[in-house]
Amino acid sequence: MSALDTRRFVARDRNWQPKGYTPDYKATIARSPSQALVSIPQSLSETTGPDFSHLKLGKYDNDLLLNFNHGGLPVGERVIMCGRVVDQYGKPVPHTLVEMWQANAGGRYRHKNDSYLAPLDPNFGGVGRTLTDADGYYYFRNIKPGPYPWRNGPNEWRPSHIHVSISGPSIATKLITQMYFEGDPLFSKCPIIRAIANPVAAETLIGRLDLSSNVPMDCLAYRFNIVLRGQRHTRFENQ
Repeated sequence: MSALDTRRFVARDRNWQPKGYTPDYKATIARSPSQALVSIPQSLSETTGPDFSHLKLGKYDNDLLLNFNHGGLPVGERVIMCGRVVDQYGKPVPHTLVEMWQANAGGRYRHKNDSYLAPLDPNFGGVGRTLTDADGYYYFRNIKPGPYPWRNGPNEWRPSHIHVSISGPSIATKLITQMYFEGDPLFSKCPIIRAIANPVAAETLIGRLDLSSNVPMDCLAYRFNIVLRGQRHTRFENQ
């Protein structure tokens, strides 16, 4: 692909993203824009940086089984989350920062405002980070998070999910999304997921079971590929 091709404009598919106002997802009532959006030109710094190639990471930053160890391993199903970050043309995004955070196996976050009755795990912090390699690949070892109830309705539960933040080649391509697990019966019942009209778009949020990436006699692997920008970029939650 030529340099000219990589600069061409790709219009956003408005049917690919959920509407800002989706009453069944109650948080959008207050958060959706009340006026027309204004387009703001991007500065050079927003389209060319930051550069994470020299970021120093800890030995276990991408290993949630060990990065909050206080004398034992965390409780729960051990899993691998892996995949590839690419741009809208399928080209790899190398050496970019991928951050993730999640609830523990009981469905509770290590956060002062999380009062869910599930106990905290003394050996699980629930956060990790890594850099993609030269071909755009990333890898985390962690615990499968549990579902939890939320106050969107009288009896609604969030499916098991992992929050992911990807910086991409510049701050203008930063994406915050969530990975769900293949086969989760709560996926189609979640109001956040139902806000996405296009079922194909919703499925971009599913991490697929990848038996080829399993660690035998240890843990299953789920592959979650992420596309930045363009008509088929990985969908993100309503802002």
